Amino acid sequence: MSEGAEKPSRPVALEDRGKSTDGRRYAPSTARNREPIRDVFAAEGLVDGRALEIASGTGEHGAFLTDAFEGLVWTYSDIDAEGRVSQAAWKAAAGHGRLMGPLTIDVSTDEWAWTEPGAWDLLVCINMTHISPFNATTGLLRGAGRLLRPGGHLFLYGPYARNGEIAPSNAAFSENLKSRHPDWGVRDLDREIVPLAEAAGLALANVVAMPANNLSVIFRRQDY
Repeated sequence: MSEGAEKPSRPVALEDRGKSTDGRRYAPSTARNREPIRDVFAAEGLVDGRALEIASGTGEHGAFLTDAFEGLVWTYSDIDAEGRVSQAAWKAAAGHGRLMGPLTIDVSTDEWAWTEPGAWDLLVCINMTHISPFNATTGLLRGAGRLLRPGGHLFLYGPYARNGEIAPSNAAFSENLKSRHPDWGVRDLDREIVPLAEAAGLALANVVAMPANNLSVIFRRQDY
């Protein structure tokens, strides 16, 4: 956190989220990106095993992806109590028993990553790294190195710069985010994210271009 910056009291959603009578919330961005993300999961073989989602938001991604892939057992987590209520509602509405949690996890601390070291096949984090202080991203990557089994994967989704180059729409978005909070902003995948991942024992496996200048980023936990 930058000196003198006021920390938000809770995570901030960048869009209005609809709410059903049973407590489930709906994010417009999820409706746009859930099918492209599902297709990347299928292409990359991320279709079974134990998945822990960080910053699960409304909970829609976990519900959608477990409906699509019967081999996935998905655990929700969030620092935001309102988000956890929606995630619990999606879990209750599911037609199967493969949605777990929600857990209360703050990835900016290291304590969360010692609960089940080496026990997870997949960690998932969608649209968090740009709307949180950078210590949340560093904590996420350190934790992934501890929690993933050898050969497990970390999946990131969102807008990123590449080696100092950034799409004009993402540059404008980043400036808007920084005006909201000085520690937010679009991160550089190659200069900021990859070195931290490698230090945690994660190797970059693939980068997939997604709609609206977003990326799906897949890291693989080293086997040693």
